[in-house]
Amino acid sequence: MRLLLTSLMALLILTGCTGQAFLNSLTPSRGYELAANLIYDQGKNLRLDIYSPPNVQNAPVVVFFFGGRWSEGDKDQYTFVGEALASRGFVAVLPNYRLYPTVRFPEFVNDGARAVAWLRDNVATYGGSPDKIFVMGHSAGAHLAAMLAVREEFLAQAGGSRSWLRGMIGLAGPYDFLPITDPTLRDVFGPPESFQQSQPILFANGDNPPMLLMHGEDDEIVFVKNTRNMADAIKRAGGPIETVIYPKMSHRYIVASLAKPLRGQTDVIQHVSEFVNRWATAPRSAIRPPDADPGIQTMPLPIN
Repeated sequence: MRLLLTSLMALLILTGCTGQAFLNSLTPSRGYELAANLIYDQGKNLRLDIYSPPNVQNAPVVVFFFGGRWSEGDKDQYTFVGEALASRGFVAVLPNYRLYPTVRFPEFVNDGARAVAWLRDNVATYGGSPDKIFVMGHSAGAHLAAMLAVREEFLAQAGGSRSWLRGMIGLAGPYDFLPITDPTLRDVFGPPESFQQSQPILFANGDNPPMLLMHGEDDEIVFVKNTRNMADAIKRAGGPIETVIYPKMSHRYIVASLAKPLRGQTDVIQHVSEFVNRWATAPRSAIRPPDADPGIQTMPLPIN
């Protein structure tokens, strides 16, 4: 087993979708009910998958947005995430959203908002509570989730409200990545005079739903300063924020560790589960003051 885990970690550090496909192949098909390819935007043919624990009612709903530099990825690559969240008693929702170069910012955020709006109206059919919706994402997906949490207009344009969100969970997210110098990303978020509109940190005014931001210091794709700076900005503004930093954790491994074969190697799923359960049952007025915030926790786990 130790050799298998070591091989899995090496594969995930070196590869992207290949490692995800391998994790999916080891993910149980039992323990949840899958409603696949449900259309949430007919005009754009956008679909989502729902993983529901058996016989569940009024459960917290966690909407997971995959990463991929805003230009690649698919919900089908993250079966292991759906299973992980369902195993904790949550209704897991994995939407597809449009990618660059088909669209540019902010259209993929608008897609995410429409997915949440559709769930608000329909998730009770699948055992979820429309009053207990959380948004979560990895990498570019964490950026999308953060935009929904810090900017009211996206859900408002979808016919909803940011008050629908009980919380936001970000894994290795880019929240503070100016200046944008990469030519492709300049096109994704351009024109240059609009770059600031893409930065979640610049909208940290304290009105956000509770946020849990997690990151690894060994992340060489999205630097950990994104999470540290975002957490500091929200805390200064008086918003509810919790942050967990892993001294040895790579960009891909933080999400891969949700998969059943690797789940015991980190406590990422435990942090997610505790956060969702706490805020799903808290009164909506129970926003913790800044002096009650636990701040940045450093988790001494030897994960590469």
